Amino acid sequence: MGDSPESVQMEEVRQTAQSLLASSGLAQDVKAQVLTLASIALPVSEKYRHLTAEEMLKENTAGRSKPEVLDSLSRLVKALSILEKYGCNLTSPSRPRYWRSVKHNNPVFRTTVDAIKGGRRVLFLYGYTNQQIDGLSFPDEVSEPDCDSVAAVTLEVMTLRTEVDMLLKGIHPHPECFKDILPSLIQQEKPEDSVLKLLGDKGEGEPAHPAPLLVKPTPLPRQPQPLKPPAAPPVVSECNLCGGASSLVCPSCSDKPFCDACDDLYHRHPSRADHKRDKILKTQQETCSICGISSVHIQCSTCIQRLCSNCDRLFHSHPDRRGHSRTKLAAATASPSLSTWECAHCTTLNETRAVLCTTCDRPRLATPAISVQDGPQSQNTEWKCKSCTVVNQGSSILCSVCERPRLADRPPVPVDVGSKWTCQFCTFVNSKPSAACEMCSLPSKDSAGVSVPLPLQQPPPPAFAKEQPESGGKPQPMPRPNLDQKRQMTMREDGLALIHRIKEAEKRGVSPEEVYAALIVCGGSSVNPCDWLTSELPHLLDEICAMAASVQLNYRAGSGGTQPVVEGDGSPPELNQLNPPAGGAKLSRAEAKLAWLAAGGDKEKAVRQLLRDRQVKMRELHSLGFQDKAQCEEALRQSGGDVKGALSLLQRPLMEPFHQRIWLDQPEPPINPKHPDKQRMCRRLLALYDLPSWGRCELALSLLQEPDVNYSLEDVVQAVKESQDREFIRRLLNTECPVCLSIFPRSKMQSLTSCQCSVCHECFRQHFTIAVRDKHIRDMVCPACCEPDINDPEQLDSYFSTLDIQLRDCLELEVYDLFHKKLTEHALMKDPKFLWCCHCTSGFINDGNQLKVTCPSCRKSFCAQCKKPWEPQHQDVSCEQFQLWKRENDPEYQRQGLAGYLRDNGITCPECKFQYALTKGGCMHFTCSQCRHQFCSGCNNPYYKTECKVPRCKFPGLHAHHPRDCLFYLRDWDADQLQALLQRSGVAFNTDPSNETQNDACGVMEQKDEGGQQTDSPCGVQTQPGQAGLCMKHYKEYLVSLINDNCLDPAVLYKTQELVTACERHLIDATRAEGEDDNAYNTRLLKKLMEVPLGEKVPRNK
Repeated sequence: MGDSPESVQMEEVRQTAQSLLASSGLAQDVKAQVLTLASIALPVSEKYRHLTAEEMLKENTAGRSKPEVLDSLSRLVKALSILEKYGCNLTSPSRPRYWRSVKHNNPVFRTTVDAIKGGRRVLFLYGYTNQQIDGLSFPDEVSEPDCDSVAAVTLEVMTLRTEVDMLLKGIHPHPECFKDILPSLIQQEKPEDSVLKLLGDKGEGEPAHPAPLLVKPTPLPRQPQPLKPPAAPPVVSECNLCGGASSLVCPSCSDKPFCDACDDLYHRHPSRADHKRDKILKTQQETCSICGISSVHIQCSTCIQRLCSNCDRLFHSHPDRRGHSRTKLAAATASPSLSTWECAHCTTLNETRAVLCTTCDRPRLATPAISVQDGPQSQNTEWKCKSCTVVNQGSSILCSVCERPRLADRPPVPVDVGSKWTCQFCTFVNSKPSAACEMCSLPSKDSAGVSVPLPLQQPPPPAFAKEQPESGGKPQPMPRPNLDQKRQMTMREDGLALIHRIKEAEKRGVSPEEVYAALIVCGGSSVNPCDWLTSELPHLLDEICAMAASVQLNYRAGSGGTQPVVEGDGSPPELNQLNPPAGGAKLSRAEAKLAWLAAGGDKEKAVRQLLRDRQVKMRELHSLGFQDKAQCEEALRQSGGDVKGALSLLQRPLMEPFHQRIWLDQPEPPINPKHPDKQRMCRRLLALYDLPSWGRCELALSLLQEPDVNYSLEDVVQAVKESQDREFIRRLLNTECPVCLSIFPRSKMQSLTSCQCSVCHECFRQHFTIAVRDKHIRDMVCPACCEPDINDPEQLDSYFSTLDIQLRDCLELEVYDLFHKKLTEHALMKDPKFLWCCHCTSGFINDGNQLKVTCPSCRKSFCAQCKKPWEPQHQDVSCEQFQLWKRENDPEYQRQGLAGYLRDNGITCPECKFQYALTKGGCMHFTCSQCRHQFCSGCNNPYYKTECKVPRCKFPGLHAHHPRDCLFYLRDWDADQLQALLQRSGVAFNTDPSNETQNDACGVMEQKDEGGQQTDSPCGVQTQPGQAGLCMKHYKEYLVSLINDNCLDPAVLYKTQELVTACERHLIDATRAEGEDDNAYNTRLLKKLMEVPLGEKVPRNK
C-alpha cells in the first residue's frame, strides 16, 4: 500500500477497528470505522488485503444485464451479512456452542453463502479448513480461533458489504472505483444527479433520463392559460423539512419536496396558503431491503437499511441491534388519506379507514403488549419454531427446517371451500367457511378470507353496527330470528353447566371423565352425577364384570356350536379375535372402571374394552414366562389390573428361596481377589461398592492381585472410583506422610484448605491436640509447611472457620472445647473493652469506666489505663501523677533507679495491648505471648515473613519498616552522640546512679531464650561509670526513650552518607546537582528528609 494520505488513513482506521472487533466481537462497536473505510477513495485491489473483492464481484456479476447485476449484488449483500455474523461469533468472548463447524444443509447457509461464488473462500480465511461430509470445520488440533486474523477478515467483509449496499442505493461517494469491475452499473447516471438537476437552476437543462410521472390537480377556471409544453415530472426524494419520503412538490417554493404532514404545516401560513402543489405519482414502490416484497416503513440510519415493519421487528430484535436509531417513514402507497395510524403492538402503519391492523388484526386503540423479561436475552439462547417446533440455535434468524422467520406465527392451513373448520379459540366446528367463528365471532386464521383485513373486505357485521334510519326512506321490516345464534347460545349454556358440574365434582374428588360418563348414563334424569357415581357405579361395574365373564363362557360354549350372546352394534363380535381363555375371567372393579371410562359410559363397549385389555395383559405376562393362566388372572384381579403389581405377586413365590437365603444370620463371605470365579467377584463388587463399570471392577481385582502389596479392598475401590489410570491409582495408594514418613492411601490423608500438604490422620490429630493444649491458637498451622500466615487478618477468619469443621471429628471432646475457648478469647481480644490482667494470664471484658478494675480469675486489682498493680495512692490521681509520686516517694522504686524506669516503660503489644515489664534492648523482633503478634519493640511496626504491602518493597524474607527515630537505628549511635542530641534540645538526662542502686551489675529485666524457652531474668552485664548504673545497651535504651518522649529528630546530626541512606530508604531523590557544595547538598537533603514524619507508632511517654 502506498504512502498517500488515503492509504495512511486507511491503515490507522483499520488497526483501530481490528483491535475493537477482536476484543468485543460486536459489529456495532466498529460501525463508524467501517463507514469510514468504505468511504475512502482507494482502488478495490489496494483496499482489501485478505479478500479477493474484485474477483468476487466479477464472478457474481459477469456477463449479465443491469437488472440481473442488481439482483446478484443484493444476494451478495445478504451472503456477506451472514459471513459477517460468522466472523463476529468467532471473535466474540461468548462464542456459540457450535462455532467449530458450518453445516451445508443449513437452509440459511444454502440460500445465502452457497448461492454466491467465493463464499466458501471467506470461511476458509476464517479457519474452516477441514472438509467434512456435511460441511466445514476447524481442524481438531485448533482449540481456539485466531481472533486477530478473523477480525481482519471480518472487517473487510463488513467493508465490502457496506460498499456494495451503498452502490445499490446510489449513495457511494466514489463509484468510479468500481467502473472497471461493474461497468453495466457504474456507467449509468446516478439517481442523485437528476435530483440535483431538478432542484438546481432551471436553466441548466432537462434531466437526461425520464423521471416518474407527475399528477397535477385540475386548475381552477380563472383565466385562460396558454398551453405549455409538458415539463419533466418531479422526482421522488426526501422531504425538505423532516427528511422522510416526500409525496408532494411545490413549484412556488423552488420545487421543494414535502411529505403530507410537513406540507400541511408549512402551507398553513397565509403567504403560502395559495401555493399549488403537485402530487408525486410513484411508478415503482420501494421495497424492503431484506424480504424484497413488502413496502418500506422504517429507515435505520445505523445499519443504512430501509425495511418493512415485519423485517424491522425481526431484524432489530437481536440484542446487538436493539439500540439502532430508526425513523418511521410515511406510507408508501398512494392513498387518498393524508395521515395514517401506527399499531401499538406491531408498529405497522395502517390507513385511516382501517379499523383493525393489517398485520396482527388488533383494534386501532389496542394497548401495546407488555413483555416481561428477567433480563437481556442472551445471544446464544435456543428458540423453538412456532411452525414446525424445531429447536434452533440462538444466532439463527430463520428456522433450519421450514425456513420461516424467528418471530413468525403458525402458517395458515388451507381449507377447502365447503368443508368444516374448527375455531382455534373456542374449538367450535363451523359448518361453513367464513371470516369469523359462528360461536365466538373471532377471526379465523385458517380461512381463506383473512388475507385482507376485515375493514377492507366488507362492512362491519350488522350486529355491531349502529342502525340509523334514512330520512325519507320506507320502514324496514323486522329481522327474522337467527337460528344459528340461538343454537350457539344453547351450546354455550350447556357448556357452562357442564363446567359448573365438573368444578363441583373436582371438589368431591371426582374426575371430569367420570362426570362425563355419568352424564351419558343418567343424562336424561335429574340425578346428580356425583351421587350416581357413589350409589350406582359399583353395581354397574359388577354387572360389566359379570357380562364379560358370561361372554367368555358363551364363547367357550360357542366353540361347540353356540354364539356369544353379547354383541356390540349388530356386526359380528370382535371378541372372536381375542382368543379368551377356557375358564371365566376373574375381573376386578378397577379394570371395569377403566374400561367404562374409556368407552365413554357405554356398557357394551366397556365389556368389549375390558376383555380386550385383559387379553393384552395376559399376553404380556405370558411373554415374561408365566404360562399358568389361572395364576395370571388371579394376580391381575388382586392387583386391580396393574401388570407391575401382578408381576410382583407372580414373582414372589419364585424369589422365596432367595429371600430365605439372604435373611439368614450367616455373614456374607468376604470378597477374595484370588477366587477362580472372576465374574462372580466382579458382580459382587458392582453390587456392594457401586463401581461405575465392569472394567473398573476388573481393574480393582487386578490391583489386589499384584505381588507385594498390602492394599485394603476399600482403599482400592475408592481409588478406582476416582480414576481408571493404573499409574495414577498407584500414586493414590502410595502417598507418603511428610510428618511420620509412612505410606498411606490418599483417602486416609488429611489436608488443610490453606496449603497443598497432606498428612495422615494420626499426625493431623496429634499435631492439633498438642497445639490446642500447650500452644497458642496462632500456632495451629499446617505441621508440614507452617502455613497460613496467621498475622494476616484477611486469612484468619476464613481459615479458622474451615479448621473448626475439620477438628470437630478428629479431636477429643475436651480438646475441642478448649479450642473453642481459645478461639473465643482470640475473638474477644478485638473488643476495645477487653483487658489483660497484669497479675495473671487471664483476660476479660471491662464494661465500667473506673480506673480500678479487678480480675475475675485471680481477684487482684490493677489500673485499667496504665496496667500497673493498683495502689491506694492511685485513687483520684492520674497515671502520670501517680508515676511522678512513686519516683519521688517510693523507696523501692528509688532503689531500682533507671532499671525501674525502663521496667515501667517496658514493651506494650500494639495488637492486644498486653504490657511486659521488659526492656527493648537486644533483639528488636518481639513476639507477643498472648496474641502471637510479631513487631518491633522500638517502633511497634509489624514484622513480615513474606512480601509486605508497603509500596515498592520487594524484600521476600523476615523484615520490618523502621522510622529513623526507632531504637533499631539509634542503638548503633554512641552514647555521646545521643547525649549531644538531648543537650541540643535542652533535655536533662542522668549519668550517675541513685544512692541506693547497686553498681556492680545491670538489673534490668529482659526476655531471654534458654533451652528453647523464653524466660524473664535480669541483664547481669557489668556496669561502667557515667552510665547511671546500667550497662551500655540499656543506657542507650534510656537515652533513646528520652529522645522519643520529646519527639527529637535525629536527622539534625546526620552526616552526608547517613542523609543519603535515609533519603534512599524513604524513596527521596538524593542526586547531587552539578556544582553543588557539601553544605548546600546536606541542607537540601536534610530539608527533604525533615518533611518525612517521625514514627507514628513509636512509644512516647510524656
